[in-house]
Amino acid sequence: MNDIAIDVRPSFAHTLRTHGVALPRTPLEILQVNVGKLCDLACHHCHVEAGPRRTEIMQAATVNRLLALLADAPTIHTVDLTGGAPEMNPHFRQLVRESRAMGKTVIDRCNLTILFREGQEDTAQFLADQGVKIVASLPCYTKANVEKQRGQHVFDPSIRALRMLSELGYGREGSGLEIDLVYNPLGATLPPAQASLEADYRRELAQHFDIHFNHLFTITNMPIKRFLHLLEREGLYDSYMQTLLDAFNPQAALGVMCRNQLSVDWRGHLYDCDFNQALELPLGGRERTLWDIDALTDIEHERIAFGSHCYGCTAGAGSSCGGALTV
Repeated sequence: MNDIAIDVRPSFAHTLRTHGVALPRTPLEILQVNVGKLCDLACHHCHVEAGPRRTEIMQAATVNRLLALLADAPTIHTVDLTGGAPEMNPHFRQLVRESRAMGKTVIDRCNLTILFREGQEDTAQFLADQGVKIVASLPCYTKANVEKQRGQHVFDPSIRALRMLSELGYGREGSGLEIDLVYNPLGATLPPAQASLEADYRRELAQHFDIHFNHLFTITNMPIKRFLHLLEREGLYDSYMQTLLDAFNPQAALGVMCRNQLSVDWRGHLYDCDFNQALELPLGGRERTLWDIDALTDIEHERIAFGSHCYGCTAGAGSSCGGALTV
């Protein structure tokens, strides 16, 4: 199967023009780094197809080049570390320490279960000590729904991890330690309203588990990679794409994350966003790495590469790595 389907609907660029929407880049503020595809889980919705058998890992030379460029990038305020399970990269802590020493906010996109794997026994304490912001996947507050999407025996350790992080101060008022949760729909539907779902999460997690968090992000499942294959197997691709197209929201389009973000893969290759990275759609239409630029801000004049999957970011309330784009 292909990782991206051929679609005969109006191109995303055509839809933007039809609605009079232009999406030039804005100053670079966020550096998202995929440090590798190795993960202890293999979730159905994972757009990078991470898993325990993946061997792709960012090496020391790439980490060092990245940090050298970051040191000369004052407009970048956030370093967003993802994977796979980013904590499984042997250079993860170096990236965290040196980014924090530069005064950058660091986000760890944590799957929670990793905190109980061998060699990760002190990772939660490390994250707290470094003041790392955690964005944790928890696609529901019920065991059945979580394990339908993320696999068996995932819910209980996820809850234990959230409790452990809460004991360290995460999600607690005045602690300065932030933890946000991420919801993905189970199937070929758009996420519900973020605010109302967040209220449900707060009530259920506090009542049943004494767990607190800062925000809930609702993220649309992108029609690429594993989720695309699922749609094709179930004969739902056409209907799902029509749902995304019918729900196109020009206001959400204005807030898409690719406008102020640079995505770097485990090899040091450059992309507009994590989804384009998964599809190997290079930034500016030509393959480049961290060694081909003199500064991270060199990319700010490049046109953003769009595809049919971009409808996933602009449907309904919109979707980004930080959740809904409109209220």
